[in-house]
Parts: sequence; structure tokens; C-alpha cells
Amino acid sequence: MNTLIQHIPVIDLDREPVDLISAYRNKILLIIIYNNDCLGCTGRAIPLAYEFQQTFPSIQVIGIHADFKNREGNKDTIKAVFTSGEVPFPIYIDQHHKVFDQFNAEGTPQWLLISEQGELFRSIFGSQDNAQNRLHYALESLVHGDDTN
Repeated sequence: MNTLIQHIPVIDLDREPVDLISAYRNKILLIIIYNNDCLGCTGRAIPLAYEFQQTFPSIQVIGIHADFKNREGNKDTIKAVFTSGEVPFPIYIDQHHKVFDQFNAEGTPQWLLISEQGELFRSIFGSQDNAQNRLHYALESLVHGDDTN
């Protein structure tokens, strides 16, 4: 699966364009593509992303809110999902769900694990136990260099 990713174009919460591959060059990225209307995303996946950020301090966790018709996000609605009112890791907006489509996401949440070299290491759909386990093992493998799976 190790496909080299050239660009991930999104906008930040102030509506400025950002290319995540350029902005986070040479970092291991754990990207969660989600939508505020997805209860699995807000109830399980986002807290899991925060937990992974604590467990694996060498990775950069990034949230991408995928906009769908009548389910768009903005700075206020995205921040409102968090009890503190502040985002725990960088969150960007995927206008017209172009990034969602770019990675052939199965739905939300879709997890993308990208190596320091900019290669797609794993793409995992879901937030329940099986997806969480697969994601944890993929992170262990990538961060600690044990690619036995």
C-alpha cells in the first residue's frame, strides 16, 4: 500500500489553504478524516486520536473535517465538539470532501497513517475495537520500525 502522497490540500480553521504534506514534512502523520455529525467520530475516534497523540509523542495527529452537503464545518462548529472549546490537535477542513475522495474513504472516521517519507502506510476505516486494534498495531509498527503485519 505504500503510495507516495504528493499533496493533501485543505483549509485551516481561518479558511487559509494548507498542504499538509508540505506543512508537516518529515513527520509521521496520523490523520483522522471525520465529520461532526458522525457520532462514532466525535464519541470514539476523536478521543482515540487524542489518546494516540499522548501514547506516541513522535507522531503528528491531525484532524480533517470532511464537508458534505448540509454537513459543513466551520471554526465554531468544529471547536464546539470539544468540551474545552479548544482543539487538542490541528484540525483542518476538507471542502467538498475532496481529500475524503482522494483517499477513497469508506466513510467517517477514516484513518490515514503516513510515514516520514510521505508514503501512505495504512488506511483504516472505523472507530470500533477491530479498527482501533489495527490502528494501534500499525502505529507501533511504523513508529518502532517493526513491519511484521
